[in-house]
Amino acid sequence: MVTEQTVGGRETGCVVIRAGQGQTYAGKQQLSYFEGISAQNAGSKAICMHLLTIPPGARARTHLHQDHETTVYVLSGEAEMLYGEGLRERLVVRSGEFLYIPAGVPHVPINLSQTEPCTAILARTDPNEQESVVLLPELEDVAK
Repeated sequence: MVTEQTVGGRETGCVVIRAGQGQTYAGKQQLSYFEGISAQNAGSKAICMHLLTIPPGARARTHLHQDHETTVYVLSGEAEMLYGEGLRERLVVRSGEFLYIPAGVPHVPINLSQTEPCTAILARTDPNEQESVVLLPELEDVAK
């Protein structure tokens, strides 16, 4: 799964996570993530990057990332996102589009398709996979 790179017999600090050999884990948001790059498996100091597939009709739990920005690139499918104070704002992000979520913004991604998954690459300025995730159970009823 993880291969440390060497040049001339010395370690470079570069790490490869091979596709199909990585682990998945259940995030606090109740979705399954491909572990990607993080402090835990690659020694990163300021970023993590994951592959996420939201199954048809699924949604995450409402949450925010305290003190950390998030970017998303949608590889396939589309997802609706409710966000902001009281989740009053709404947007749709589709295949080939980028999304930026500022630190501390409440949000919940939802795959509105009942037949197609939505797959995206996520990067966050928190090198630890789940430490900055703050669940917001008080907003769960708003997101339904």
